[in-house]
Amino acid sequence: MKISMQLKYDTDIVAAAGQVAELERAGLDLVWVPEAYGYDAPSFMGFLAARTERIEIGSGILSVFSRTPALLAMTAAGVDALSGGRCHLGLGASGPQVVEGLHGVPYTAPVARTRETIEVMRALWRRDEPVRHQGRTVTLPLPEGQGTGLGKPMRLLTPPVRPSVPVWVAALGPKNVRMVAETADGWLPLFFVPEWCDRVWGPALKEGGAARAPELGPLQISAGGLLAIGPDAERARELARGQLALFVGGMGAPGHNYYYDLVSRYGYAREAETIQRLFRSGDKAGAAAAVPAALLEATTICGTESYVRDRLDAYREAGVTHLQVVPVPREGESEAAVVARLKDLVG
Repeated sequence: MKISMQLKYDTDIVAAAGQVAELERAGLDLVWVPEAYGYDAPSFMGFLAARTERIEIGSGILSVFSRTPALLAMTAAGVDALSGGRCHLGLGASGPQVVEGLHGVPYTAPVARTRETIEVMRALWRRDEPVRHQGRTVTLPLPEGQGTGLGKPMRLLTPPVRPSVPVWVAALGPKNVRMVAETADGWLPLFFVPEWCDRVWGPALKEGGAARAPELGPLQISAGGLLAIGPDAERARELARGQLALFVGGMGAPGHNYYYDLVSRYGYAREAETIQRLFRSGDKAGAAAAVPAALLEATTICGTESYVRDRLDAYREAGVTHLQVVPVPREGESEAAVVARLKDLVG
């Protein structure tokens, strides 16, 4: 099992490059560069490529509504060339508030758009013939009546370093997870609980896996949570309350919140309703306090070394290939030191 980590959204990206170099030396295998509605991820990914040597660099995540499939393919191929074949392309559908509010693009057919984006990107990376695609959300080239009628099938001008860049998709809903299991190289679930995976996502993963092309290989999974190692580490778990309250209570409009739906499927529907109601009323502290202790423990990895080892076994058993962590250092300790300690436990 490899170790991955996502950088903070509001970080000083120049200073963070030095931190990533330190994390690389500590043994971090894959760093995810976030993109929400601040800095774009690919610019920083290229900067990291120049400042590191071994660590793999992923986008976590680029919205399929903010860029065309061709631009996503070109961007991934470019970062892959700059990094010597270390790029991972993390994609997601985002949500209607950001897609329609910031990008001005209708939020329609997100699962179909993600699927067709992957199909077009892989066709472009192959470069074996000019790309044509007739889909529900993507048509290449545009037919007469939707444009000038002068478009022609094209292929990428420059070959990528690898035949294909690994494509990861952030997904929580059953339909989206089924599509990911069928078509993507990897899956990026948030608030993943290994013991509850089969109950919540088992049918979707099995159905998608049954239709998966053999050449894709097994589905990779990057999942984990806040990490603290030591006899007093359980206190660090409380740091995750605010994030859970934010995502369950404030991410997306009511009725369009994937995290609210997930927590409800975990068996905490009543608590999710309370968290959302308090958060949206402005009582963020009350929303955080309403997060159940059992849910907090299930979605974090905080405890003694023996406890953390047991959690690592549970993630392995659930098929997690990349343990994604948010390190919480002890006093006087760095995040890189926490990663190094975790590396020893992973073995």
